[in-house]
Amino acid sequence: MKAIGIDIGGTAIKGAIVDENRKIHHQCTTPTNVTEGREGILASLTATIDHLFEKDKEITGIGIGTAGRVDFKTGEVVYSTANLPGWQGINLRDFIENTYSLPAVVDNDANAALAGEWWNKKENYDSVTFLTLGTGVGGANMVNRKIFRGNHWNGGEWGHVILYPEGRSCNCGNSGCIEQYLSGTALVSLANEQSGNRTYENGAEVFEAFHTGEKEIQPVVERYIDDLTLVIYNLSVSIDPEAVIIGGGVIESKDKWWPTLQQKLHKKEVKLDVLAATLGNKAGMIGSAKLLFDALSKGGDCEA
Repeated sequence: MKAIGIDIGGTAIKGAIVDENRKIHHQCTTPTNVTEGREGILASLTATIDHLFEKDKEITGIGIGTAGRVDFKTGEVVYSTANLPGWQGINLRDFIENTYSLPAVVDNDANAALAGEWWNKKENYDSVTFLTLGTGVGGANMVNRKIFRGNHWNGGEWGHVILYPEGRSCNCGNSGCIEQYLSGTALVSLANEQSGNRTYENGAEVFEAFHTGEKEIQPVVERYIDDLTLVIYNLSVSIDPEAVIIGGGVIESKDKWWPTLQQKLHKKEVKLDVLAATLGNKAGMIGSAKLLFDALSKGGDCEA
């Protein structure tokens, strides 16, 4: 079987034709037309799907991962931020099935990415937590090989767990959220506060400065890794997964800071596997297709 896997973000909509062996046959990217609200986003989505259908019409169904909180049972986007204006309230599964007369599944983009990363790992873990450290901090949880989405479809929102009470203000309205300390954006802000005359443009530059021993940046990245270690430790004594997979933009500089993380995890006696994500920006597309295959074959998700 082949499915179309879609990853909807505020900047771009990525799509691919994926088969049951994880192979990508075709893929494309379309800028997300957010200026025209919901109708513009839907136009970008259908343009992506239509382009893929031009490549191969033998498609079994369509899986979609989208930013926002999604009712997996109905396919409705129950909460969305201003990054996707007008998106909240749309029943995306109904739209896709009515437009293309094919079965569809819709999930949160981090859940889809976790499904893709899990599918791609050689180890068949039964329980995994996924952390994405990029512009923001996202996440997802798997328990007994099923995505745990939570009572209000809010499971895995690790970025808005409070790490430091009364800490840095967050755009969610709270203070001290993990996102304000572990996102790539936060890392760059913290580095620029401490760097003196130098300005860092991205996390890769910060990690390179750490790796080469720049004095002002050492405590910034050490604190960043301490915070990440604490979050992983908290996961180990709460959900207690077999593994934590870390994805997002910071993984691109993994060789500069991963050994330090491993040392800190060992010192804190964290007893789980900590792995780097391997699919990059393809995880959401591959995972969305995986969720579609599982829904068709077994009525569940993330089966081996």
